[in-house]
Amino acid sequence: MPIRGPFAHVVLALGLGMMPAALIAAPVPYDPPEETAALRKAPGLETAEANCGACHSADYINTQPRGQAFGKAFWQAEVTKMINVYKAPIAEPDAKAIVDYLTAAYQ
Repeated sequence: MPIRGPFAHVVLALGLGMMPAALIAAPVPYDPPEETAALRKAPGLETAEANCGACHSADYINTQPRGQAFGKAFWQAEVTKMINVYKAPIAEPDAKAIVDYLTAAYQ
């Protein structure tokens, strides 16, 4: 019989509060799908794969905007964001190489 009435949420909360935490939020193991996307070939590809691929798939890069409006300044801002906002551990020489790679391969 379902619990109804103005205090149903209180009864439910108390009931959940008495459950062991392991029953509420147990980790679920899974195998992620194999990577099917690939970065475009251009000078600096290895540096981009080593740094960018540590955090996200090539699809993230492949789906970014294209065209002259999204040239070197756009890619510089993206790499800077990855370093400053997402704390990507990219060394300065690698960051420059990645910007050059992205500009050549994805403009």
